Amino acid sequence: MATDSPQAPASLRFGADFELDFKGFELRRAGRPLNLERIPLEILLFLVEQRGQLVSRDQIAVRVWGKGTFLDIDNSINIAISKIRQVLQDNPDEPRFIQTVTKRGYRFIAAVQVPENLTPPSVTLPAAPRLRRLAVTLVTALALLIGLGAIALLSRSKKAAAATGRVMLAVLPFKNLTADSTQEYLTDGLTEEMITQLGSRDPARLGVIARTSVMHYKSSTRPLQDIAAELGVQYVLLASVRRDSSDVRVSAQLIQAKDQTQAWAGQFDRAPGGVLGMESEIAQKIADAIESRLGGPRPSKPATSVRGDPSGEAYDLYLKGQYYVNKRSASDLETAIGYFRQSTERDSTDARAFAALADAYSLLPGYSMRPTKPLLANARAAALKALALDSTLPEAHTALALIVENSDWNWQTAGQEFRRAIALNPNYATAHHWYAEYLMWWGRFDDALKESERARQLDPLSLIIAADNGAILYYARQYDKAIAKWESVIGVDPDFAKADLIVAAYAERGRFADALARAERRRPSLPKPIYWCLLAYTYGRSGQTERARQAFERILQTSRSTPLQSGMLAWAASGLRDAELTLRWLEQGLADHSNEMTNLKINPTYDFVRSDPRFQRLLDRVGLGR
Repeated sequence: MATDSPQAPASLRFGADFELDFKGFELRRAGRPLNLERIPLEILLFLVEQRGQLVSRDQIAVRVWGKGTFLDIDNSINIAISKIRQVLQDNPDEPRFIQTVTKRGYRFIAAVQVPENLTPPSVTLPAAPRLRRLAVTLVTALALLIGLGAIALLSRSKKAAAATGRVMLAVLPFKNLTADSTQEYLTDGLTEEMITQLGSRDPARLGVIARTSVMHYKSSTRPLQDIAAELGVQYVLLASVRRDSSDVRVSAQLIQAKDQTQAWAGQFDRAPGGVLGMESEIAQKIADAIESRLGGPRPSKPATSVRGDPSGEAYDLYLKGQYYVNKRSASDLETAIGYFRQSTERDSTDARAFAALADAYSLLPGYSMRPTKPLLANARAAALKALALDSTLPEAHTALALIVENSDWNWQTAGQEFRRAIALNPNYATAHHWYAEYLMWWGRFDDALKESERARQLDPLSLIIAADNGAILYYARQYDKAIAKWESVIGVDPDFAKADLIVAAYAERGRFADALARAERRRPSLPKPIYWCLLAYTYGRSGQTERARQAFERILQTSRSTPLQSGMLAWAASGLRDAELTLRWLEQGLADHSNEMTNLKINPTYDFVRSDPRFQRLLDRVGLGR
């Protein structure tokens, strides 16, 4: 907080109507206080004090948290800067107030009105007593918990390991030691394969962090101890891959994080067709090494047999498909489908490839806005084929659960399939994540949050798990908590699409300016109909009916050339509080099997038509009625 200095002005002005009150520790616009939390406000005060000068992230850390505080502050600074920009409505690409200096820090660039004959204000934090230092630390830890939760996970996972004998392991991204960058699909694929192999060995005693989180450390030079602490693991697997025309060499070592000692190391050379067998062999060696540290007998799955393609071409195609499906865009998913189809044609006995093909088809409607029915029909065929080949494959059960949930609205079968997948492999984060959504659709919010937490423990840095956790909070009417969760996600990735539901949460809290700012921020990367949906909904909820109807007409116009699921039109219409228009598009969404129909039971935006008999009949037909 600002020090009381007779030479320091009580406040400074910048922009058209912003006022920064140092004495009152408040940011105002046109005399109205703006909602900016303590940490972002302290950083803004510091940047304004040093206006025109480059302020490094290290300087911010020392100023706000003090020297020697044991926190990973990178994520906290990202979130804080994002919140400042949202309040100031500052575009990071064309900044008016805060300029980002890549890899160096930030600079406040706006002109500031300073009263004459007064020195710039001092915002030096006073030497804090222990209680205040502790409070700042707790606030920061809470922000991290809301965002990704890695720090809090550490202490819990260590206690759990001590109490149950279950240890956590992270497989860091395999390093590509070839000179060919096109081989990244191989190293990424082998990383994911190793995670799967290890995760299925002995789930009761060995937990394995999911791919999404470990890929954050690809090409990272951060200390191993820091990475282990963030992920909450006791062991880390490091590996590298070399490949030439005839051989693949994998070198691997298992490191115990607490003292950096090597628990096991090995080197393997195989022809391309033997890579899968090599992965299974390495997984067994690692399981044995950890067993020797834990002591006592442990069950272990037998090594996976090599697939029915001695040349390894099908497996290579499968790895390429996984590489693209993890990019999560419409075009990348379509590319992944092509590779998976080729893989299954080359080896028709590979259940994993069929399950991956099913997932890619199931995900595509949500990213491309293409019609749902034909894509889910293809997904169903692939999932059933995977189960016919291997009824013990958790990925296949999870894929089928999602399909029957979205396509058939067969909730009983979906629940059974999710639970079966989790029983087969409790380390499969996606099964926990999607099961949490399933519970959410039924309004079982406490159970959904518990399942979402299990997914987060296995994949602590996953933005999609964090964003969908925000969705649970939103549908549970915990709007402020949902907004805080989504803002933390946006702080890491401002264009993360799954956080766009924050517009609805802002509307529920009457924060319409924030909702419109989010829509404008996303406009360059959104399909045009989705952008106009956000505007129609926000204008409607804010009482700007004429603007809302104009935006709704733009949805209809732009959707002629860009596909849009009818359920999104129903959502946009609900913002206008037009019951007839909303119910008409909900009926169409039912006919089209739009993904949006699964939220009918819990979505607060439909509360205004919930008592209408026609809405109740819709609920019954989706299988979510009373």
